[in-house]
Amino acid sequence: MTEESKTNNNYYTSFFKSKHLAEKDKYLFSTPQAKYKFNVIGAGMIGQEHIKVTMLEGRATINGIFDLDENSLNNTKQMFQQEFPDYDLKVYDTLENACQDPEVDGLIICTPNFTHLDIVKEAIKSSKHILVEKPMATTLKDAFEMKQLAEEYDSVFQIGLQYRYKPIYSEAIHEVMERQAVGDVKNISIMEHRVPFLDKVNQWNKFSDYSGGTLVEKCCHYFDLLNLFAQSKPKKVYATGDRDVNFRDFHYEGEDSDIIDNAMVTINYENGIKASFNLCMFSPMFYEEVTLCGDKGRLKAYENEDFLPVDRPSTHLEVLSGENGVAKIGNPCYPKIIQESGHHGATYYEHKYFVDNIDGNTKSTATADEGFWSIVVGVAADQSIKTGEVIDISEILEEIQVKGR
Repeated sequence: MTEESKTNNNYYTSFFKSKHLAEKDKYLFSTPQAKYKFNVIGAGMIGQEHIKVTMLEGRATINGIFDLDENSLNNTKQMFQQEFPDYDLKVYDTLENACQDPEVDGLIICTPNFTHLDIVKEAIKSSKHILVEKPMATTLKDAFEMKQLAEEYDSVFQIGLQYRYKPIYSEAIHEVMERQAVGDVKNISIMEHRVPFLDKVNQWNKFSDYSGGTLVEKCCHYFDLLNLFAQSKPKKVYATGDRDVNFRDFHYEGEDSDIIDNAMVTINYENGIKASFNLCMFSPMFYEEVTLCGDKGRLKAYENEDFLPVDRPSTHLEVLSGENGVAKIGNPCYPKIIQESGHHGATYYEHKYFVDNIDGNTKSTATADEGFWSIVVGVAADQSIKTGEVIDISEILEEIQVKGR
């Protein structure tokens, strides 16, 4: 067995007991030699997910953390000490020190959305590899500015649109874009039904000024997927939506929540593909569904977590091709330890490909340009809900003087 083939012995040790072995007797269970060190900027719930996945993937370790919130820092320090007792964790006193530490190779930015651009401006001074959580910014203007910064950046600059790597979407991408199992795609639909937004530090995700609004904050994942499947730029967007159930009477430090909890979005692409997105955030489950129809078949896939004691698969994918080819029905999934590590395993592969790209082993990950276009659709949909009009994408791009798109 080569060193390369056993790089992820953290995966092995998650399934088998090895604490009884002396270090000299470990081979499959030996502690992997990490090649890189990362710092995490933002030590909340998502920061902890990035920490755990980095350590599980094994080719990098978490060197330190920075956060302005003491509760988040203390909680993450405690978690790290309990789960990774053989490692030390630095706690930085300033953002500049966290970014500029010469021992560190990469920075993972997972602070509240409205802070991303300012933090990136500091982070790029370091020339380190950067992974920025979605959405990259809360406004079109800020997103375009970050896109420009990324285009001039020599190191890896990756956007955290990791839903591409969820099992159902990863397989759908393979079937539709590589195997071309449905032929030429003509229309696409995605659905998300889920519980309300969870609590955050200072409840920033309940206010559009800080989150960008529901369609930017959460739904950028799905707009990224729609853009990816369409392989085209959005041309026109029409949406309806409202705040019908969630946070209607929510107040925090004198502010009233203003985020929507449901929407129907229609997108026309420049190449003629039509797409739709259905959102409901007051459902008692987590359910996602994607359907793609082409001139040679149809693909449907879903992911379901309904908290019921019913023994059934949590994922499903079917490709129906009629006389054009083989039909396929299955349950896409990853190994349990990966699937349960965060966002159904997508965060793990986001990190795996981040490290691959650092190694020069180029993998397809969300670029700043793709992150920008996911926000374009979200901003257009939000504007359509407010005005009741069909939004011409060229017009909103003109507002921020985007040229040569």
